[in-house]
Amino acid sequence: MKKILHIISSPRGEESFSIKLGNSIVEKIQAAYPGSTVKENNLVEKQFPHLEEAQITSFYTPEEYRTPEGIEALRNSDEAISEIMDADTIVIGAAFYNFSIHSTLKAWIDHISRVNVTFRFNENGPEGLVHGKKVYIAIASGGIYSEGVMQSYDFAAPYLTAILGFLGLTDVNIIRVEGTAIPVVKDSALEKAINSIVL
Repeated sequence: MKKILHIISSPRGEESFSIKLGNSIVEKIQAAYPGSTVKENNLVEKQFPHLEEAQITSFYTPEEYRTPEGIEALRNSDEAISEIMDADTIVIGAAFYNFSIHSTLKAWIDHISRVNVTFRFNENGPEGLVHGKKVYIAIASGGIYSEGVMQSYDFAAPYLTAILGFLGLTDVNIIRVEGTAIPVVKDSALEKAINSIVL
């Protein structure tokens, strides 16, 4: 049995390929581990705020010195980190926008990247503090970026792999549904992606 956290970042709802692929990953995990539970966090509906002075100040204020306003400023961050720490498996839907990720997902990442909470610095440099979790990233793109002439334009997969690894999440599996805007590819793109899922 697994505790699955499903992060949704696409604003396209039922038309979203990253959501469809993410759902398929979740379903395969549930089939492999009967009794697994799913916590869904739809970042488009929740609208994580972009970091402002209040959040950043509270990040660096010791807990015993935080004001009620500072505690409230950390609410979204604390909730998101709690969800991650409670999960065994994390499925992240990453819609491809302008060669990178949607701003909703970037805002979530900014809230979960907390010094001395999800990472810290010691004498050897940075150390991630989130361990023992499997991550699946469902990347959806209209073009093909895993290979070929557009590969160097993919700033989504390298960024997500790097920032998650920085936090200690190094067991990451990237699954792509790509070519959804290419006539000769789009009709079979999702099926191909689903068939490539390996747990």
